[in-house]
Amino acid sequence: MADESGKRGIFFRFGRFLTRPSATYGAGLLLVVGVVAGALAWQGFMTVVDVSSSNEFCSSCHEMEAFVFPYYENESVHHNNRSGVVAQCKDCHVPKEFFPKMQTKIKASLVEVPGHLTGRIATEQRFEAHKLEMAEEVWARMKANDSKQCRNCHKYEAMSADLQGRSAQRRHSAEYREATGKTCIDCHRGVAHELPADL
Repeated sequence: MADESGKRGIFFRFGRFLTRPSATYGAGLLLVVGVVAGALAWQGFMTVVDVSSSNEFCSSCHEMEAFVFPYYENESVHHNNRSGVVAQCKDCHVPKEFFPKMQTKIKASLVEVPGHLTGRIATEQRFEAHKLEMAEEVWARMKANDSKQCRNCHKYEAMSADLQGRSAQRRHSAEYREATGKTCIDCHRGVAHELPADL
């Protein structure tokens, strides 16, 4: 009986605490501050993710600026083309969905950043020595997801077949793709980056 009255006493005191104006305003203020702080932290985090996916950020390291961007900016149809549409690094290398995007960012932090800091591909000779390996990793990822990055921009149903040659029309057909299991990356390697010398 004493236990029950003790429990009632605790609940009574807690109930009185919540009905006191200063406690109610304090709890409300804490809630508002928490929500605002959480929203600001989330926005800051997403801004960092977005900025670290920009072409400016990607080209800021020596390896990209020296060995990748000259080809991309001068010869790639994803940068120079008759329509003036430019594909950014993130369009091909960073998934749009949140969790795959975070997985890519974590992998970059654990593999690519240490590789940059240790000079793994810091010279042209080192870069060329690893180029095929790096390309094959990207091609395998794109093959596994049915070239999803390509199809984020390129839609089969929007293609003008009459502007394509007969071979392209056949290879872009659903029948050909289903029969062969081929996807964009099987035929369109080297559209943004110079192909490795070994190919």
